[in-house]
Amino acid sequence: MSKSLGIAGAIILSSLMLSPLAMAEESPAFVARNEAVQANFEQHQEAVALKAQQHQNIQQAQAVKPQSSDAKDS
Repeated sequence: MSKSLGIAGAIILSSLMLSPLAMAEESPAFVARNEAVQANFEQHQEAVALKAQQHQNIQQAQAVKPQSSDAKDS
């Protein structure tokens, strides 16, 4: 009986410890914070993608210039 009582106590204790997390997911403040974090992450991803595209364009432009000067020399 003490073993089953210990298991029941562990289940009750774990449910009490996890209940604030379940409530936090539904709170408006938690939802607003998650939306702000997601929006910030998306803006960061767009900025990184834009910088990568600009860097790639610069590399392509630099690669084209030496080829055109080589063509003039020939």
